[in-house]
Amino acid sequence: LCPLGNTLDTFSIDGTSFIITLFLVSMNLFLLSQALEEAQKAIQQLFGKIKDIKDKAEKSEQMVKEITRDIKQLDHAKRHLTTSITTLNHLHMLAGGVDSLEAMTRRRQYGEVANLLQGVVNVLEHFNKYMGIPQIRQLSERVKAAQNELGQQILADFEEAFPSQGTKRPGGPSNVLRDACLVANVLDPRIKQEIIKKFIKQHLSEYLVLFHENQDVAWLDKIDRRYAWIKRQLMDYEEKYGRMFPQEWCMTERIAVEFCHVTRTELAKIMRTRAKEIEVKLLLFAIQRTTNFEGLMAKRFSGCTLADGTVKKTELPPPSTNPFLEDETGTETDETVIEKGDIDRPKKPKAPDNPFHGIVSKCFEPHLYVYIESQDKNLGELIDRFVADFKAQGPPKPNVDEGGAVLPSCADLFVYYKKCMVQCSQLSTGEPMIALTTIFQKYLREYAWKILSGNLPKTTSSSSGLTITSLLKEKEGSEVAKFTVEELCLICSILSTAEYCLATTQQLEEKLKEKVDASLMERINLTGEMDTFSIVISNSIQLLVQDLDAACDPALTAMSKMQWQNVEHVGDQSPYVTSVILHIKQNVPIIRDNLASTRKYFTQFCIKFANSFIPKFINHLFKCKPISMVGAEQLLLDTHSLKMVLLDLPSIGSQVVRKAPASYTKIVVKGMTRAEMILKVVMAPHEPPIVFVDNYIKLLADCSTDTFQKILDMKGLKRSEQSSMLELFRQRLPAPPSGVENTSSMSLTAPTPEQESSRIRKLEKLIKKRL
Repeated sequence: LCPLGNTLDTFSIDGTSFIITLFLVSMNLFLLSQALEEAQKAIQQLFGKIKDIKDKAEKSEQMVKEITRDIKQLDHAKRHLTTSITTLNHLHMLAGGVDSLEAMTRRRQYGEVANLLQGVVNVLEHFNKYMGIPQIRQLSERVKAAQNELGQQILADFEEAFPSQGTKRPGGPSNVLRDACLVANVLDPRIKQEIIKKFIKQHLSEYLVLFHENQDVAWLDKIDRRYAWIKRQLMDYEEKYGRMFPQEWCMTERIAVEFCHVTRTELAKIMRTRAKEIEVKLLLFAIQRTTNFEGLMAKRFSGCTLADGTVKKTELPPPSTNPFLEDETGTETDETVIEKGDIDRPKKPKAPDNPFHGIVSKCFEPHLYVYIESQDKNLGELIDRFVADFKAQGPPKPNVDEGGAVLPSCADLFVYYKKCMVQCSQLSTGEPMIALTTIFQKYLREYAWKILSGNLPKTTSSSSGLTITSLLKEKEGSEVAKFTVEELCLICSILSTAEYCLATTQQLEEKLKEKVDASLMERINLTGEMDTFSIVISNSIQLLVQDLDAACDPALTAMSKMQWQNVEHVGDQSPYVTSVILHIKQNVPIIRDNLASTRKYFTQFCIKFANSFIPKFINHLFKCKPISMVGAEQLLLDTHSLKMVLLDLPSIGSQVVRKAPASYTKIVVKGMTRAEMILKVVMAPHEPPIVFVDNYIKLLADCSTDTFQKILDMKGLKRSEQSSMLELFRQRLPAPPSGVENTSSMSLTAPTPEQESSRIRKLEKLIKKRL
């Protein structure tokens, strides 16, 4: 096939390999087909064996059914025979029982009837499915007739023994009636209820006569006699009739509960008739005696008969974590002063509620307005007494050792609040508690304004607004009136008192919510009163800041009046710095020591003073013009001295040196660093101008042309030089962000407090010029 020898040789080798490979594949296919045939044969044999096993199992099952068929028939026959015999026995027992029941009923043999009747009723239940049989239905009707006859007969026996008319009773319990009660347990429950109702009504008939509303003993001042009467009656009942009624009837408790319902109705009726005669002392006396009686009932009875009554048991609330009050059931009295140390004291868990609470005393709730009006009057007199005492005794003495004195009237007020709240919660947890809360809110506000704000020392001017008098009479460089040490202590005392009132009012709100009904909790909100105390705190801090700030004003004014261009050499700190430091050392230790118990508010004082003083200092820096190079160096030295004093201000004059709060330090560093940068810009040469402008923008990061103008004034440049500088400054300003208009007053940062203060100063100057 291939003429080339070498190609032929190659072909021969490859052809041989291919033939061998083909042969091997063919052999493998042949062997595989044989294996498949063998597997199919094995599967067929397996199916055959499974079928044989299944056939044998079916044959076995059929054999078992044939063997057990007769046994099942015997089992069914035995079951039917047993049921028939049992039913016949029950029928015999039922027939005999009905005959005996009718005979015993006629003879009033209630003791035997009680046991027999229950058995007959139980047997009759087995014949419920046979009621279609006339004989069975007849026996059932005879049983019902016997039960009706027994019920009527027992009611008649009780009516004869305890007639509705009249109060004459047998000398002791009757065995017949005691057995009759056992029968009533098996009869219709209405029979039992009727017996109980008639007996209790007859037992309390004397009470309705003795304490009728036209009787003198029916009024509230003799309410003790009602409870004494029922105590005697219950003792008499236990002695005479305690064994007549079954124990599970709880007759003693039922009599007491019905007495409570009747008493509540009668008291409500007589109080409506004589409402004008109710005085607060009489009302509280009656309520106290009534709640004492309800507490006595809770100790004596379980309250199991109240399930269907108007008063229900209330679930035990979770233990209170509110620190406002100690446990009322403890040994401490309601008049215990709420001290600051009591706030963290662990409290005892609340005692379980009285299931009988309000069962009688609820009738007093419509008349509690008398109590509320009385508390309104008492609190008004208490506030007036606080005002008079403060005027008579004067401000409290400095109390540095205890961190500032809290006004004693504050504790007295909350002690009275506590007493009223506990007392009112015992009377009612409904609308009267809401009315009392409104009274609390009224006098919390009055205390805040009359006692606290009303006694804050007055200042001649206020930083919150400008007056014509303050502008016309401003004395630059002169000493201003300062608060005395006593006045500073008074402000700190009022601040500490307001803080105590704020915390205690929050606890009062939580406790009121615990006392009041859950549906009325949302109506208790003392947030407005807490805000009022917060305002007093803020005003007190502002007064302290204003006083120290005003004391530093003459020194800052003296700084702005100095001839800084004539300073020839740099020396120690200037006299005005010494004056500022002196005022700080005089005021801050007094304030810190009197606010030792309220460190956070002392920190607020420091922060507010820094925010007020630093912008004012920078504004006075701008007034120092022109300034020589040496003068700028002296001012820079003074600024650094003030910066160090301000950083040390929280602990100045203290034996214990504490690190100043980070929030305060940040404000001082930021503000005083700006003042230093201003002086460094002033010290920088203004030639070449472009370098000066770039240096200004870099150091101050302030694109306000007003600030730049002030820097030029401090350097003493002429107007012609300033014009070219301002033009260059505008050109060198960074491009504004897209969407923002380019204005000459645009700043790289948000307006700072000193800028806002500068605007206020401009307004002052404008008003002065106009005047």
